[in-house]
Amino acid sequence: MKPWPYPLWLAHRGAGKLAPENTLAAFRAGAALGWRAFECDAKLSRDGEAFLLHDDTLERTTGGQGSPAGQDWAELARLDAGAWHSPPYAAEPLPRLAQIAAFCRANGCALNIEIKPCPGTEAATGAAVAREAARLWAGAALPPLLSSFQPEALAAARDAEPALPRALLLDTLWPGWPDTARALGVVAVITHWRLMDAALTQQLHASGWRALAYTVNDATEAARLIAQGVDGVISDAVDRLGPGSGA
Repeated sequence: MKPWPYPLWLAHRGAGKLAPENTLAAFRAGAALGWRAFECDAKLSRDGEAFLLHDDTLERTTGGQGSPAGQDWAELARLDAGAWHSPPYAAEPLPRLAQIAAFCRANGCALNIEIKPCPGTEAATGAAVAREAARLWAGAALPPLLSSFQPEALAAARDAEPALPRALLLDTLWPGWPDTARALGVVAVITHWRLMDAALTQQLHASGWRALAYTVNDATEAARLIAQGVDGVISDAVDRLGPGSGA
């Protein structure tokens, strides 16, 4: 396998549970704790702006309602994406992918962008996020790793920007996933931590893919995964595991 350029530890959605997920505040909190690699979720607004949000609806983490795919960025940009977490983060906005790129490049941080399309927008989101990532990281020594649970989104990303590295996300080992991973030209497979054992790690490495696991919040499980040779650990426990923790 080619040398793996990404850090072992990646902070989930910026700072796990310590700050409102998928916001610049979360990235700042994670970086303040020594993390230099992050994971985030990217969607598209109705008018094609790539921005950070996990859910298919706005209610859980913003003051908005409904699907973000049905709203223009000008509307989404006015939403409060921090008050749900805690009062100090009130009025924290949803960030554009461009803002996250600027933060990561200025601070020398790596990024795994999970392409998280709203239903029915898989191909459009995959292509748009890939094109925006290629533009934002043009000339960068370390491009972002694009991942998705949706093969259609990854295929569109591959077709739009084939030079960007891709990873297939798996929450189950569904039939035919290795053939799909090969067809998508991935460099890595990212599974739920409960799926990742020594045999799967070896299988992935034998296929030329890196092995990453999410969302690992227990020190014992993290040690097990690292001992068996995983290449990446995505964690919410940014104050207990990872850089500077001794774990």
